[in-house]
Amino acid sequence: MDGLQRRPWQPGAPGIEVPLWPTGMAITPPAYPGPEVFGFSKGTIAGKPIQMVQHVSRPTMAIYPAKGVNSGAALLVFPGGGYRVLAIDLEGTEICDWATAKGITCAVLKYRVPGSGPYWNDECHCRRDPPAPMALQDAQRAMGLLRERAAQFRFNPARVGVVGFSAGGRMVADISNHPARAYTPVDAADRLPSRPDFAMALYPGHLWDGEPGGIALTKEVAIDPKAPPTFIAQAGDDATDDVRESLTYYLALQQASVPVEMHLYPEGGHAFGVRPTDKPISHWTGLAEGWMLRLGILSRGVPTR
Repeated sequence: MDGLQRRPWQPGAPGIEVPLWPTGMAITPPAYPGPEVFGFSKGTIAGKPIQMVQHVSRPTMAIYPAKGVNSGAALLVFPGGGYRVLAIDLEGTEICDWATAKGITCAVLKYRVPGSGPYWNDECHCRRDPPAPMALQDAQRAMGLLRERAAQFRFNPARVGVVGFSAGGRMVADISNHPARAYTPVDAADRLPSRPDFAMALYPGHLWDGEPGGIALTKEVAIDPKAPPTFIAQAGDDATDDVRESLTYYLALQQASVPVEMHLYPEGGHAFGVRPTDKPISHWTGLAEGWMLRLGILSRGVPTR
C-alpha cells in the first residue's frame, strides 16, 4: 500500500466513531493480529486508488447523519476485501456520501480482519473458516448499537437496512438469515433486533458452493423465510466473484418466498462501488433508490436539524 499509516483508521467529519465492544472485553482476535494500518492501493477504480484498512482487532462503526430531508431510515455498510482488508472508502464512506445525500443516516462498519469470515489462507492455499464468526458478530453488534441511537439521529429503528460489497455481500446474507446473536449478549443494545429491515448485496461472494455447473447455496447459509426484502446487483464480467454468487442467492431467496430484486449487467467488473464510469452499471444506485421507494423506505421525509 502507498502512504501507509501505522495507526487505526478514523472517520473524517461529520462521522462519529463508536466502539463496538466495551474497552477491555475479550473478543476473538483476527487470524493474523497486528497493529492496525491503512493506506492506498496501487491500482485504481474510476481513476482513484482505494483506501485499505488492515489488521482490525478492535472494531468500530462510523455514523454519518442524514443530510437535507431526513427519510427516517438508516443504513449499515459492510465494506468488502475478502475478509483480509477493508475497502473503507470505495465500499464504505463513499456509500455513505450517496446514502446521506438521500436523507438516510449511514454507518460504516470497520469489522475485524483478516480471517473474520471464510477466507483464503496463503499458507495452506485453501479456504479456512474462522474460529468464531467475527464478521457476523461485529455486524450484529453494530446493528443493535445503531438502533439504540435512533432517537439521537432521528430515524425509525424499524427502518434500518444493510448494504454490503463482495465479502460484505456475504455478511448481508449472514445477518439477514441469522436473527439470533452469534455471541453472548453484552448490554441493552443486544436486546434490540439484529436482523435488518431491508438488504442490498453488491457483487457478493462466498455464497455459491463452487460446484461446476451448479448454482447451489453454500451449506453455511440457510435461508430464513423471514429474511428482509433484498436487492442484488453484479456484473457478468466480474473476474473476482462469479456471477453465480448472485444467482445462487437470488434463487434461494425466491424459493423461500423472500422478496428479492436482481440486476445483472454485462460489464462492470468487480469493486465498482458508487464511483462514476462510462459503464451502465454505475447507475445501479438509481435502481436501488427506486426499489427503496417502492418499499416505502424513502417515501416519508422530515426536515433534518
